[in-house]
This record gives sequence, C-alpha cells and structure tokens, in this order.
Amino acid sequence: MTGIERVTMPKWGLSMKTGRITDWIAAEGDDVTEGDDLVDIDTDKITGTLESPGSGVLRRVIAAAGEDVPVGGTIALLAPAEVGDAEVDAAAEEARRELAEGLVEDVGGPVAGTVEVDGRSLSYATLGDTGEVVVLVHGYGGDKNSWLFVQEPLSDGRTVHALDLPGHGESTKDVGDGSLTTLANAVLGFLETLNVTKAHLVGHSLGGAVVAAAAAMQPGKVASLTLVAPAGVGSRINADYLRGFASASSRRELKPHLTALFADPDQVTRRLADDLLKYKRLDGVDKVLSKLLGTLLTEDDAPALDIGPLLAQYPGPVSVVWGREDAVLPAENAAQLDEVHYVEGAGHMVHLEKPAAVVEVATVLVESVGEVTEASDHGPSAGTLTEGGRVD
Repeated sequence: MTGIERVTMPKWGLSMKTGRITDWIAAEGDDVTEGDDLVDIDTDKITGTLESPGSGVLRRVIAAAGEDVPVGGTIALLAPAEVGDAEVDAAAEEARRELAEGLVEDVGGPVAGTVEVDGRSLSYATLGDTGEVVVLVHGYGGDKNSWLFVQEPLSDGRTVHALDLPGHGESTKDVGDGSLTTLANAVLGFLETLNVTKAHLVGHSLGGAVVAAAAAMQPGKVASLTLVAPAGVGSRINADYLRGFASASSRRELKPHLTALFADPDQVTRRLADDLLKYKRLDGVDKVLSKLLGTLLTEDDAPALDIGPLLAQYPGPVSVVWGREDAVLPAENAAQLDEVHYVEGAGHMVHLEKPAAVVEVATVLVESVGEVTEASDHGPSAGTLTEGGRVD
C-alpha cells in the first residue's frame, strides 16, 4: 500500500527465530526519523533496541509489549500523516492476519560459512555482499554472535563478516600457543582464504588486541581499526573476572562473573548463562581458556599484553570505543590513547548494551577511509558518546 512501511522483527544472529516485544519506546502518533529508537526486543540472549527503518509517523503498533513475533513478522506500520486512516487500518488488519495464520516471509539473515586456516576450521557469518569489507572479532570466551546488534546495521552497503576465533564458537577448539601472533594469523588467513585484499577490522577486548597485531603484521591488508575496549591498553584488568569465568562450571558460579560485563546486570539472562556454559563444557574449551589466560594475565594478575607498540607500527586510521562503566577493562585504561569515544551507560560489552555507539564510530571511520588505500591520519576526533550513541 502506497506510503505505508512495515517495521518487521529483525533477525539478530544465526539462531534467532522469534523475538519478544519488551517495551515500545515510541508510541502511536509519534513522528519518527530513520535511526530513532523504536522498540526494545528480547532475543532470549539479550535485549536489543530496534531503530526505525524509515521516517514518518508511527501509525499502528501491531505487536504489543509481551508478544512473541517470528522473525520477519510485522510489528508496526509507518506512514506519512497524509495517508488515510482507512488505508492504514486495512494494512494493519492484513499484518495481524498474517501473524495469526503464520504467513510470515522468511527473512534472510547472516549466512554461515567455514574456512580452513593453518589446519583449523574457522566459522564465520556474513551479511552483505558489496562494498567495503568489515571483519568483526570477538573477545575472550565470546563468539560471532556477540555482534548480533552491530553486524546488521554495519552491512548496509558493505560486506560484514563476524568471525569465530580459534578455540571459540564453532571454530576448532585449538589455539596452539595462544599467542596474539597465532590468533592474528588466523584473522589474516581468513582474509586470504576469502580473497579479501583489504578489510576494516573491528575487535572487542582480546579481539581488539588480535586485530591490532594483525594490522601491525600486515598493515597493507587493513584499511582501518575500530577497537572496542581493547585488551593490552593501560594497567588495570579484572583478573578475578577472567579467572572466575574460566573456572566456573555451573550457572551459580558463572552468573556473578557475567554481571561484571554489563552496566545493567539485568542483561545477564538465564539463556546467556546457559549458552556460555554449553560452550565451556565442549571438549577442549577448558584448555583453550586456560591457555588464553596466560596471554591476558601475568602470574601476579597484571595485564600481560601491551598493544601500544603494535598500534605504533600501523599507519592507518584507528578509533577506540570504551564503555564508561567497564568493570573488566576500566575506561581509565584509555587515557594513553588519542582517539577515544566513551559511551555512557555501557560496560565492557558496549557492542551489546549500546550497539548504535559502536556502529556509528565504525561507520564514520569506514566512510572516512573510502577507497583510500594508504591513510596516515588516525580517524575522527575524540568525544563522548551519549546513551543514544551520538558524539558530543
């Protein structure tokens, strides 16, 4: 129907089949602009905020708070004020009928794949197939699904791969010596196997240190670096969290440590804890986590990494995103860096709590590089990101 735009349940991650409407941020009759926060959605793993896909008036809410909706199902209708109520009502009735009868079109989400690098099978998920290439690299104990709220918006006009590092997710549970060199070679080998000549690398925590090492090793293959609370910066690290996460063998033991990851402890859901426990109980994971602890921590629980020299070797643009309430790698670690975007109301998992902030910084950096193959500046100016992700 002319002028009416459907807002549909997104597919955040490979495993998402349905989402539950938690709370509507906008109300019927509100004017909204593309990118405005519309609604909070519970994915079972964590709650995310869906942004408006277009501009107009929120004319009808199809799915109320508390309702479960399949991926691709219509949850609201946007339309200009001049579109008549009768036309909007007809579209709303059709959308509700489709939900009731299960007539929901399949929504294309990330496409899964595997590659062989140095004798290890690496799993990844891809969205998009044009434009600049972006590779997302998770942190210690994480996996490609930690980028579920970042990958989709970043893939607008780009190709975005979310990679499982060796030892994590669905990749081979083997990290060799556990060194940054080994992990960085996995990232570089991934690019080579996919015939990617140059990529923008985005890394969180340990993944931030990994992509910094990859950029230092082969700077010609790295168009830019976006580091999200990277390990290897500053002198403070929450060793109790790292060792507690590695040793926890039950939900009761694990959950207190997981609350250190978020500014909002309510983000630690039963499903999140259960998924991590399932991973930790896989054959070989205990050895992986133990080996990588030696990469992250000294015997006296001090940081074992320093990526300052690695960043000095990389001539391309770098931006850093850090949650103000990070309890794992505190934000004061970033004082030695020049280009830092602090995110209010976010902890260590800033890309899950405030994904729009990470998307904005990465997008600005990627777009600033464009087709330039050799850059010497270091990204956009530093600033503070508010809860909405805007730079002040």
